[in-house]
Amino acid sequence: MSITKKIAVLPGDGIGPEVTSTGIKILQAICERHGHTLQTKNFAVGGASIDRFGRPLTQETLDACKNADAVLLGAVGGSQWDDQPKDRRPEAALLGLRKELGLYANLRPITTYQPLIQSSPLKEEIVRDVDIMIVRELTGGIYFGQPRLIEKTESGERGVDTLIYTTEEVERIVHTAFETAAARNGKVTSVDKANVLDSSRLWRRTVKESVRQRPEISLEHMLVDNCAMQLVRNPGQFDVIVTGNMFGDILSDEASMITGSIGMLPSASLGKEHAMYEPVHGSAPDIAGQNKANPLATIASVALMCRYSLDMPGAAREIEEAIQATLKEGFRTGDISTDPSRERVVSTPEMGEAVLKRLNPDLQPDASL
Repeated sequence: MSITKKIAVLPGDGIGPEVTSTGIKILQAICERHGHTLQTKNFAVGGASIDRFGRPLTQETLDACKNADAVLLGAVGGSQWDDQPKDRRPEAALLGLRKELGLYANLRPITTYQPLIQSSPLKEEIVRDVDIMIVRELTGGIYFGQPRLIEKTESGERGVDTLIYTTEEVERIVHTAFETAAARNGKVTSVDKANVLDSSRLWRRTVKESVRQRPEISLEHMLVDNCAMQLVRNPGQFDVIVTGNMFGDILSDEASMITGSIGMLPSASLGKEHAMYEPVHGSAPDIAGQNKANPLATIASVALMCRYSLDMPGAAREIEEAIQATLKEGFRTGDISTDPSRERVVSTPEMGEAVLKRLNPDLQPDASL
């Protein structure tokens, strides 16, 4: 039975429109292959929304996201909006979407692609066969705590950001981590700064209480500075890492070097009712409009969308296998190329076409690619 999959597309800024366009073509092909109908519509967000509507996130865009089966986001940001007030900067759209859609759990898989081992700055024996899932709490912590301000003082200015976590927030994200680990190898590493921060002491105590209900889970606690070191020293020791908002943001970007490029990292932001998928990389304004961007993180995010939102786990595996096959056959964008004389260095749309062809050799590539 054919089912219509309704996707709100937020191309955003910089390279966002290029990578989302490629990702939607892959999603269209896989939906057709599985007998489903895809319905997509683009909406402005971030700097593009500021230029058009004077604010980074409009009610129209938010309503469209709430009414969709899933959201695909490109990227937001750029130096031309740096002088905007903090609530009018492009990044405010991300915080607004996460809060209004209730997207409290951010999943960031860190997977070694065998053909890209040489792209990593780390030694081959360190990165070989790494498969980590970072579960980042997304709607609490220092990004949302109040007060947040810059105020004048007698000696100059004072900047304040507040780090807050509640028992409920920690229990919720840890439950997601436990469920994720139960479907993998059953090991969870909870990362905090409990030797210094009261919020982390609450975090660690709550995690310890929560795991009592999950005897099948192997739990360890690790300080964030040690975790940062261990990720580059011995990443193979990790299965699922669960941590707070800021720590998760930093650690996942560091872990991108295991894969060779941040252009390879997808993500899924999940809530009870809504979900948003996006590549971890930023808007990369220096290469925007040049078709140099790596679309594989977006394509892998589409695979996550199929798995978590569209009830198409088989399609998710097919997309991921097509990415592996494309890399194995030597296709590279500039960020993951190490030997152009032996590789096929291609543009953003050409990489999308290569994945599309390996996804289904009988499909006719879209001429617009």
